[in-house]
Amino acid sequence: MSTIKALAASSTAALALALSGCTTANIPGSTAPITQNEAQIGAEAHPQLLAEFGGAMSGPQAQYVQQVGQNIAVQSGLGNARESFTVSMLNSPVNNAFAIPGGFVYTTRQLVTLMDNEAELAAVLGHEVGHVAARHSQRRQANQQRNTLLGAGAAILSGILLGNSGLGQQIGQAAMQGSQLLTLSFSRSQELEADALGIRYLTQAGYDPSAMGTVLASLAAQNSLDARLQGRDNASLPEWASTHPDPASRVQEALTMAQGATGVTNRDTFLTRIDGLLYGDDPQQGVIEGRQFIHPDMRLSFTAPQGYYMINGTRAVSINGQSGQAQLTLAPYSGNLENYVASVFSGLGGNQQQLRPQSIQRTTVNGLSAAYGTARVNSGQGEVDVVVFAYEFANDRAYHFQVITQPGGASAFTPMFNSMRRISATEAANVVPRHLEVATVRSGDTIRTLANRMAYTDGQLERFLVLNSLDANATLRTGDKVKLVVRGR
Repeated sequence: MSTIKALAASSTAALALALSGCTTANIPGSTAPITQNEAQIGAEAHPQLLAEFGGAMSGPQAQYVQQVGQNIAVQSGLGNARESFTVSMLNSPVNNAFAIPGGFVYTTRQLVTLMDNEAELAAVLGHEVGHVAARHSQRRQANQQRNTLLGAGAAILSGILLGNSGLGQQIGQAAMQGSQLLTLSFSRSQELEADALGIRYLTQAGYDPSAMGTVLASLAAQNSLDARLQGRDNASLPEWASTHPDPASRVQEALTMAQGATGVTNRDTFLTRIDGLLYGDDPQQGVIEGRQFIHPDMRLSFTAPQGYYMINGTRAVSINGQSGQAQLTLAPYSGNLENYVASVFSGLGGNQQQLRPQSIQRTTVNGLSAAYGTARVNSGQGEVDVVVFAYEFANDRAYHFQVITQPGGASAFTPMFNSMRRISATEAANVVPRHLEVATVRSGDTIRTLANRMAYTDGQLERFLVLNSLDANATLRTGDKVKLVVRGR
């Protein structure tokens, strides 16, 4: 969640608008170089995407990712030089990778930490280059397929509770702002085509092409683990699978496509280069610890309801559960909480309907001035309740929850509303980030003893196994390198 700023228009929505004039007749083929128009589209969207996904990282780790990405991208023939491609590692705790027209390729630092070797890094980036080469974004737009511009929480909002109503679209786009899951979705055939192109690039570059299958397997395992830890039944949400459907089903096909070919993995080089990479939430964007969200810079904390899970984004925190969805975000504040709540409702209603609360009530929560209101809305597929609960933190700064539930279901969020509090300077200073540590297995080390060093209070063994692509019966040898997640500044 970002520092104080008004919500900006979605960069991906802007990209979709820029592509809206495409027709299949004028889309270049997969071997055609990047066009001037494509380069311009990408250059205009690039800074907005960086802002949406926590910004581009810098330093030796980011330079390494850029180097590998540019080396694999030139295999596509889209550009004649490595400099034809802009490869960015994003400061995001979400497992995601994507690319946009013009040779702009992105991976999050979190997805990099899940990888086991350089070949897997090249596979993910090569897959994204494959989407660019095949002009999948333009083809989806030209075919007037509905772009999935909504994150997991927004899909719950607009798909289940609101259908395709105007209100659902407005609230869904608001939820999208913080989800970091807003990139264009692709069909299964397009995913397989990008896999095939990525495998071709891997082979041409001398990498082991089976890395495409192994990294997809790791991603599927991580999605499944996240679902279990968060108490969700749907293991395909919320990360890369939202824009790259069902990695688990593509694993065997990718391995089959790569069968018989060999190449390097550069495992030791990769592990050395990513050692120390920030893992999970960046304290500057706020940190999720179990059901607690704490933001040391904004000096606030709240606790999600029992049975709900959170997704932390650069502009908002989404809170998702079976009976509803909420989001903590902010808007411009002029010092009047009633006006603030009313303006949030008006923004959620958009141009299609006037959305007003039945009344706006004042209260105090843990010493904070607060105001809230509820509106019963006909979504076109039934009634829903929309709640806005706002808190004043300074004369020019307020935050609010926006909630949508089935009628009468808002009480599930009451404990969360009442948990919002200002944290002390000491509590803020005690928020210590997690980092990736590459450790060498010593004599006497076991999977269990190493897993016990993981900086978590739950799922230590499962997290260790998935992070290192191991099963519980694996045997570690002295001198092997493994990844751990530890606390440290």
